[in-house]
Amino acid sequence: MKGELFILIGEAIGVYFLVLWAHSLRSRCGLAHFYALIGSLTAVMSWVTDAGVKVFLPHVELMVGSTVFYTALLLGVFVVYVFDGPRATRIAISTIAGVSIIVPIIALILHMQIKLSDSPPMGHVPIPSLRINSASVITTIADLIFLAIAWEFLGKPRINLPLWLRSFFTLLGVMWLDVLLFSTGAFFGTPDYLHILTGTLVSRLIISVFAYPFLYLYLDRQNKKFGMVIEHRPVLAILKEVGEVRLELSLAQQEIERRKKVEREKESLIEQLQKALNEVKTLRGILPTCAYCKDIRDEGGDWHQLEEFIQSRSEAKFSHGICPDCRKVHFPHVRETV
Repeated sequence: MKGELFILIGEAIGVYFLVLWAHSLRSRCGLAHFYALIGSLTAVMSWVTDAGVKVFLPHVELMVGSTVFYTALLLGVFVVYVFDGPRATRIAISTIAGVSIIVPIIALILHMQIKLSDSPPMGHVPIPSLRINSASVITTIADLIFLAIAWEFLGKPRINLPLWLRSFFTLLGVMWLDVLLFSTGAFFGTPDYLHILTGTLVSRLIISVFAYPFLYLYLDRQNKKFGMVIEHRPVLAILKEVGEVRLELSLAQQEIERRKKVEREKESLIEQLQKALNEVKTLRGILPTCAYCKDIRDEGGDWHQLEEFIQSRSEAKFSHGICPDCRKVHFPHVRETV
């Protein structure tokens, strides 16, 4: 029994780590590989669950399908919803639900094909139960939708739960809802219904306590590493487009502000160019000049030296010298040098 338990723990750690690691690569590779992984794990979960693989502990039975693979899928959808939003979560839920429906149908077709060909029965491919598989598919969809609703409800400001409590109660709530819905759908009316229900509730509590550290550490690490803000979405965001609408409105508002900034910069540039053009026109127009000192009058009525006026309105610079005529008048005793 100890050997089986250690194998189960190793499987769970490996699969949990694989799912969370695949999600952590989304910034470089997107989410396509993540969806492929959870689809594959869903197929494995269906086969293992139909095969009834279990590990027995004192007073508790641990189903390998739910302990390892279903919990891994739950963690995957959990982190996708928290970090990637309702749209990505609906894709993940559709992937899991679609594979959950297809796998038992394929198994049933294979058995029918073997039976028609008079070949020995395939013991390694379990025969699916319509009631159990239907209950599993419906329960899985309900669980994953409830996960998003519970996460948002527990995140309301008036409840104000810290991240670690919010994560644990959401995970445990989904686990127990799964037990109630699946056990009722698959086994209600049978003699073992209450025994299965109570035993599975205990086992899911154990699984929640075991899986919770993986979830919390991943949420906390991703939040700190990438500076992500864990949003508070509407409670029914998983069912509605409210989350996407708010995001699109936010992006639209940012685009509007960006365009306003560009427009302001454009207007400022036009104003500067217009001012420069006006100054150029002033230099090209008629300049009122004093007939004696040659000072120039500006548009405000003030008088300026010729050099000062031109330098302030153009790129021209002045230097001073003496022309030959003035030299002869003012400095007749100085001989002209070559």
